[in-house]
Amino acid sequence: MQHLILFMFDSPIQIALVVGVIVLIFGAGKLPQLAKSIGQSRKAFKDGMREAEEEEIAEQQKLSTATPPQVSEMSDEALMEEMRRRVAEKQV
Repeated sequence: MQHLILFMFDSPIQIALVVGVIVLIFGAGKLPQLAKSIGQSRKAFKDGMREAEEEEIAEQQKLSTATPPQVSEMSDEALMEEMRRRVAEKQV
């Protein structure tokens, strides 16, 4: 991405022109606030991504540690229900 932006501007004059237009649009007083809000948004996005990854890892660990019930301990009805569930999972 960074290389793409560099190829868009052939000369330092173009970069200065774009910066000047941004200053005119937002005003010199608003630029620090804009930069701060962008930084906060970036931090919030990273925190959200980290939380999602942690939740996914916790869910995977929960699934991997769950042991299926032993066949000898299940009733006939429970066995039939488990077989139906497994068949349904294979079909999906």
